[in-house]
Amino acid sequence: MTDVLSQPENRAADWLSGGGLRPTRQRLALADLLVGDGKNRHVTAESLFASAKEQGESVSLATVYNTLRAFCDVGLVQEVTVDGSKSYFDTNTHDHPHFYWEDEGRLSDAHASDLVIAALPDAPEGMEIAKVDVVIRLRKTGA
Repeated sequence: MTDVLSQPENRAADWLSGGGLRPTRQRLALADLLVGDGKNRHVTAESLFASAKEQGESVSLATVYNTLRAFCDVGLVQEVTVDGSKSYFDTNTHDHPHFYWEDEGRLSDAHASDLVIAALPDAPEGMEIAKVDVVIRLRKTGA
């Protein structure tokens, strides 16, 4: 997969190419919002849609959802679900835990080196553990 830190003028196209996706105008525009500055980010479909509109992009919310799903399917982003209903999309696809800031409705990375999982239960017969998602919920003390 292409590194998010490639040259700024080619970053979005290179990122899409790394996932084997055709660089359509809308994909390029959304990819540029996700990785154009070389930084990883966590977005919801709604926040990405709002950013696209602010940039003057002509894109529907349905297209944003479909594009994020395509990005997930090829491994360019990972989906992190909070409360079983709220999905965030993370451009950092390496295994790592997250903080969910309840008061702000925001997701951020937590340091993987600080997380220790001593054991996992055995998977049911005929199954294997594909991934372990860790979301640590935060709220202000005394609230």
